[in-house]
Amino acid sequence: MSRATTLQSERAYRIEPEPQYTPQIGALAEMMNYTRLTTLQAVEGLSVEQLDAVPEGFGNSIGMLLAHIAAVDRAYQILSFEGRDLGEGDEVIQGGLSMGKNGTPPPTGQSLETLLAELEASRAETLKAFANKDDEWLASNMTVPDFDYPNHHWAWFHVMEDEVSHRGQIRILRKHVAPKKKG
Repeated sequence: MSRATTLQSERAYRIEPEPQYTPQIGALAEMMNYTRLTTLQAVEGLSVEQLDAVPEGFGNSIGMLLAHIAAVDRAYQILSFEGRDLGEGDEVIQGGLSMGKNGTPPPTGQSLETLLAELEASRAETLKAFANKDDEWLASNMTVPDFDYPNHHWAWFHVMEDEVSHRGQIRILRKHVAPKKKG
C-alpha cells in the first residue's frame, strides 16, 4: 500500500475540516468525501459489461447508479448554488436523476474511468463552491421557488444520503454481476 493510500485511509476515519471551509461546511465536505471513498471502493475493477448489467429482478445497473449519483450532485449545484430549478438545457442531468425515465437516458457502454471522471468532476465543482460559502449560508433556506423550504445543509446532507443509499444497491448488484470466486 502506498503512503498516499495509507494517509487517505487513515484520514477517512476522522472528520477534520480542511482550512478552506468554515467548520460546518468542512465537516459536511469530509463526510461527503468519506461517502465517495466507499462508493469508489464498491465499484473498483468493474468492466463495462458489469457496469451495464441489470440482473433479473433489478431495475438499474451499477453504471446507471453511478451516473445518477453524479447527476444528483449536479442538480443540487443548480438548486443550491444557482438558486434555480432544473429546466431547458438540463436534460442530461434530469435523465441521470430519473435513471433514464425523464430527460436524456444516461448512456450505457461507458468505462468505469469515464463514470468516475464525471463523479470526480461534479464533486470537485461542489467542493470548490463550498469554499466560497460560509456556515450562515449553509443554515439559510434555499431560494428556488416551490423548493425554498429546505436549507442548504439539508440539501447537501441529502446528496450524501442519496449516495449512501445507492452505494448499498451497488454492493448488492456487484454480488450478482461480479461474484467473488471461491478458493
